[in-house]
Amino acid sequence: MGGPPGVDFRGSGAHCGEPMVEIHLGECLEVISTFASASFDLIYIDPPFNTGKTQARTQIQTRPDANGDRTGFAGRRYRTTRLGTKSFDDSFSDYLGFLEPRLEQAYRLLKPTGSFFLHLDYREVHYAKVLLDSIFGRDSFMNEIIWAYDYGARATRRWSAKHDNILWFAKDPSAYTFRYDDIDRIPYMRPDWLGPKRQPRERPRRTPGGTPLSAPAARRKRDIRLRSHWRSWIGSCAYTRIRATGCSTSLRAVGRLANRR
Repeated sequence: MGGPPGVDFRGSGAHCGEPMVEIHLGECLEVISTFASASFDLIYIDPPFNTGKTQARTQIQTRPDANGDRTGFAGRRYRTTRLGTKSFDDSFSDYLGFLEPRLEQAYRLLKPTGSFFLHLDYREVHYAKVLLDSIFGRDSFMNEIIWAYDYGARATRRWSAKHDNILWFAKDPSAYTFRYDDIDRIPYMRPDWLGPKRQPRERPRRTPGGTPLSAPAARRKRDIRLRSHWRSWIGSCAYTRIRATGCSTSLRAVGRLANRR
């Protein structure tokens, strides 16, 4: 591959001598502009999020030490040594102007069967979606992938930001590559009240506390029905069993039933 010199990690065996990974050190736009068009099957970028803050990352080294400052697996103690800290100012006055030429290069570099993934968060993802629509075309937008996590700060004045957004665009929406059978899967949840398990990948649906989810009140009162595919965890001070329900009218009805028990 042409362009600035990079570092090759070469494999062995059947692919001995062929570059498997190339790492290029340089300004992104300058480096990728030297690559040949239609030469990548997949491009994934995780740019700065424009948080308006200084982002810093400290590199550390650990070694076993009975009197160390860190506890690891099985209670083993380790001593931590800081090797250094790198930081950058994650603030852009024209964030889309920063992204646009890089997204245009990504479109040029993709093969007709290629896919592009842009990893951002709530701050800029919606504006980036509109920008990508203008570059790839709206029909090339395949989906939005939510990267959810449960760690981080807990906000007290608003809903906490607990996920990132990954936009998936295909170079050609009629010719992209998607290997469905290679997807990692976990058993999906199924309420116990629907009867015995019918699929090998099913598992019982339970409340956050681990108890089986009871049937909705609609099974006992015909005027309460599940009218939506969406579900909410509903509790009551007078009746603590958790039920699944759908719409706002059902929520009120369940509350009345719970308080009468």
